[in-house]
Amino acid sequence: MATSFFLYLMRVLAYLPLSWVRALGWVLGRVLYGVAGSRRHVVQTNLRLCFPQLDATQLRTLSRRIFVRVSQAWLDRGWLWHGAPDKVRARLKIIGDASQLTGPDPVVIFAPHFVGMDAGGTAITQQLLCHITSIYTNQSNKVVDAWIRQGRLRFGSPRLFGRADGVKTIIASLRRGEPLYLLPDMNFGPHESLFVPFYGVSAATVPSLSRFARLGRAKVVPVVTRMTSRGYEVQVLPAWSDFPTGDLKADTALMNARLQTYIDAMPDQYYWVHKRFKDRPPGEPGLY
Repeated sequence: MATSFFLYLMRVLAYLPLSWVRALGWVLGRVLYGVAGSRRHVVQTNLRLCFPQLDATQLRTLSRRIFVRVSQAWLDRGWLWHGAPDKVRARLKIIGDASQLTGPDPVVIFAPHFVGMDAGGTAITQQLLCHITSIYTNQSNKVVDAWIRQGRLRFGSPRLFGRADGVKTIIASLRRGEPLYLLPDMNFGPHESLFVPFYGVSAATVPSLSRFARLGRAKVVPVVTRMTSRGYEVQVLPAWSDFPTGDLKADTALMNARLQTYIDAMPDQYYWVHKRFKDRPPGEPGLY
């Protein structure tokens, strides 16, 4: 019943002005900051580790902004996935050299976990008509899982691979010219992860960006999505000319280092609610 009401509400939000949706997100974010103590602890632990220069007041202020941004982005999925196509297109602006994503060469799109990650994927599939692929993690709630899948498959002809589909299927798609929309910057567990620095702290990081680029003979093009008052800006940055290098650990460390520069430009829009440092190198204590 609660899930059905939530999905009904998301469809209703598609008809509201964006300013109203963002105002509701602001209220929701402030409420969640106050009541979600365990998640607030995760956010503030991440920020203390990554931005030790922040004093207590600055840390609380940034934490509240993060909760607001995450809440606003979640409510934005109402119009992203249910709004009129013309409305969606008007609120998503692609900037930079988008031709990097549509040429004949294999492309891995490095799409970090900013709150606008779904907006970025929607903009690419709707406006560039790319037959992109991505890796999808199933949700425990089957109704929500179906809703997210339907939303991400709304425009174009994208394909979502499960982690059980294996590397070979993804590589074959890359070599056929289907860009891979990859979000490798979370802690997906110690299995096959490497511990490399992230803001100077060892973080379990999957080396999939380097691996897929090498096996798919693909260039890496970063796409960073920023929430704005008018919707989202989806910035296509220049392809990395020095990646991959053949050294898996060095490549993964370089990915994190470059990600830091993107985060520094909009720290309140990164997905800090995730336990980025959950897994620790052998012998190190937990951080949460």
